[in-house]
Amino acid sequence: MASHPQPVARDLCADPFSERYPRHLSVHQQLLGGSFLFESDSQALLDLVVAAFGELPPHCFPGIAPELRVELRLVPERNLPNAGEPPPVQLQSGLGLLLGVINSANYVVISPAQRQALIVVSEDMLEFSYHLRYELIEFAVYVLATRCQGLVPLHGACVGREGRGILLLGDSGAGKSTLTLHGLLQGLDFLAEDAVFVQPESMLATGIANYLHVKADGLPLLDSEAARSWIGGSAVIRRRSGVEKFEADLRLGDGRLAAEPLKLVGAVFASAEVAENSGALLRPIPKDEIAARLRADQPYASGQAGWLHFQQKLVRMGVHELRRGAHPRAAVEALHALLDRPSG
Repeated sequence: MASHPQPVARDLCADPFSERYPRHLSVHQQLLGGSFLFESDSQALLDLVVAAFGELPPHCFPGIAPELRVELRLVPERNLPNAGEPPPVQLQSGLGLLLGVINSANYVVISPAQRQALIVVSEDMLEFSYHLRYELIEFAVYVLATRCQGLVPLHGACVGREGRGILLLGDSGAGKSTLTLHGLLQGLDFLAEDAVFVQPESMLATGIANYLHVKADGLPLLDSEAARSWIGGSAVIRRRSGVEKFEADLRLGDGRLAAEPLKLVGAVFASAEVAENSGALLRPIPKDEIAARLRADQPYASGQAGWLHFQQKLVRMGVHELRRGAHPRAAVEALHALLDRPSG
C-alpha cells in the first residue's frame, strides 16, 4: 500500500480552526477560462489535482481570466464505512456558500464571491481516488468556474473541428459517450464527454477533456486494435448507479483535444432510436419545440443566470435529433455535415 504524508500535528487549543494550516505545495492550472491555484501541504492531494487536470489544453475566454483558489487539506483517518464506495455527497447552501458534504471529515465549501474553495479530505478517503477526484476536486473547479464567469453549466458532451463545436445532449444511455469516442477516433476535436460550460454572450464552449468513460460492450464497435487496447487496458470505475466503465485517459490516446474553447454552431439530442437508413439519422426539431426540449433536458442549467440568452441563440442556430445508424461512424459523418454548414 502506498504511503501518504501524515497530517501536520497541531495544538487544538492554540489553533482550533486550523487557521495556521501550512500550504507549502502548490499547482497552477488554466481551466475552463479561469486561472486556478491549488494549494496544500499534501503531495497526495496535489497528485490527484495533476491526475485530473495536468497536461490539458489551457482554455481561455476573451478578456482577463479570473484568479481562482482551491485549498486542499488532509486530516487524520476517520474510518469511512467499510463499503465499496464512500457515502454519497449531500449538497447544501447558505450565506453565499455552496457545500458538498460526504461526512464531517470529507467535504468542500465554495465561496464564489471570494473566488475560492476549501476541500477537506480524510486519509482513508484517499483509497477512493475516483470519488475524491470527481465528486470533490472536479466539483469545486466546475462550480467556481461557472459562478465566477457566468457560464451555463450543461450535462452533455461536445466535439468539433476548426474552432466550431456541436453540443451533444440526451438522456444517460443515449450514446453520447460512444458518439464522442468515435468522433475522436475519426478526427474530430474532443472538448468534453459529460460536462460542458458555455459563455452565453459568445457561445464559446469549454470543458475538461481528461477522461472518457466507455462500457465494455462498446469495445467491439471499435475498428482500431490500438483503440481497443488503449481503452480495454484502462482502469475500471464504478458509477454511483452501479454501472462499471473503463476510464480511459484522453491524454494517452491518439485523438486531438480541443486546443481552445469551441464556438457552438448547433446541437443534437442523441437518441436510442434506430434510423431507417443512413440518410435519415438527422431530424430537425421544430423551432417552437426546442426551448421546452432544452429545459426538460437541463433542469439545473435552465435555472441559472445566462440560460435565456443561451437558449435563444441555440434556437436560432437550430437543434437536431440524431438517431442511431448501423455503426457509430455514420453518426459521426452526420456531425461532420452539421459542422460543414455555413454559420447563420
